[in-house]
Amino acid sequence: MADIEPYENALDAIPGAHPYPRTSRYHDAEIGIHRRPDGTEVRYTKRRLLPPLAETEDEDQSHTVSSGERPDLLGQRYFGDPAQWWQIADANPVLDPRELTDEAGNVIEIPLAGSFPRADRGDRRV
Repeated sequence: MADIEPYENALDAIPGAHPYPRTSRYHDAEIGIHRRPDGTEVRYTKRRLLPPLAETEDEDQSHTVSSGERPDLLGQRYFGDPAQWWQIADANPVLDPRELTDEAGNVIEIPLAGSFPRADRGDRRV
């Protein structure tokens, strides 16, 4: 088993391969390479651009936060996957996703499944 390459090296051999799954918020983010003075390459995810917040009613739906809700629970409820909470965070002007559900009664926007614009069409940075 000593001859098996690490995951990262195996991906490098596949043209177009990306280290993040398709459901990740970083899937479309560009991967950068930093070269250290000794020649070692360090790969990193470059800053991703967020699309502008939707201004039309048909782009999202409102949700009134109930006591005990969490971003991951909302991801499961609206997208069928708790890891998709980031889509809700991106659709609301918050820095910390816990701000989405920290107060019962807050109204937050939920993007419609499959309709949230790709990250490369905007100019807002996170």
